[in-house]
Amino acid sequence: MIFIVNPISGNGRKNAIIAHLEKNGHKVVRTEYAGHAEIIARETESDIVVAVGGDGTVNEVARGIAGTHKTLGIIPCGSGDGLALHLGISRNYRTALKTVLAGRTVPMDAATINGRPFFSVCGIGFDAVVSERFAKSGKRGLLSYIEQGLKTWREYAPDKYIIRIDGQEWTNDAALITVGNSNQWGNGAKITPHADISDGWLDVTIVDMFSALEMPELARLLMTGHLDNYSKVHCYKGKDISIRRSTTGPAHADGDWFITGETIDISINPHALKVIVP
Repeated sequence: MIFIVNPISGNGRKNAIIAHLEKNGHKVVRTEYAGHAEIIARETESDIVVAVGGDGTVNEVARGIAGTHKTLGIIPCGSGDGLALHLGISRNYRTALKTVLAGRTVPMDAATINGRPFFSVCGIGFDAVVSERFAKSGKRGLLSYIEQGLKTWREYAPDKYIIRIDGQEWTNDAALITVGNSNQWGNGAKITPHADISDGWLDVTIVDMFSALEMPELARLLMTGHLDNYSKVHCYKGKDISIRRSTTGPAHADGDWFITGETIDISINPHALKVIVP
């Protein structure tokens, strides 16, 4: 068993986690640059590879072991920890370690957005713009994310999207489109509330443009897992998803933003890896 630690994520918790792991005789390797966790995970001979960090670190480790006999473990210590929370993994590192050591192993789907692997959620639109600004702000944490969201909303205008899910096509002026293998962005915000990491399907949530007055109710439904009950929210399931928009722009996958072209293709790879859960 090997623990791959991202020394940047963790909001101060990482030092305590590393000390606890090393004190108990576990093999700990610290990443040194972006993408390093994927290389370590791919090259290690350990059967269980544990990501210690946020969704970005989990993504790198999962990329390194997908399609192999190796099993993914997670000790979450990031800003959102969306995949870990979906899986029921505690953000208390001692409890999470107990899960790694004594939990059960389940199959897990993987997905790609324009060839880029993701394991939790990806998306375009309003939340992708917020992800870009959040990353560039240099500040971490939920409050900083909310701050960037409010600033972005004041000037945000929806794009027109042509959406195709398993051959069915329509046009929508959406505020955002999120595709989920798991059920949330992070911090309990369940944007794709019915997603299942092992069912071989991707969940798609399309949110129509809404007013500032609607934000409190949308936020309540988002945090309680009932967002699909709102009239401006449309939820679907599919395996092959294609989205076309008028210009290039930001997208996000597992907490990291990047630029995509006008066409976004998203597909699923069922049972691509194994993960330890409580």
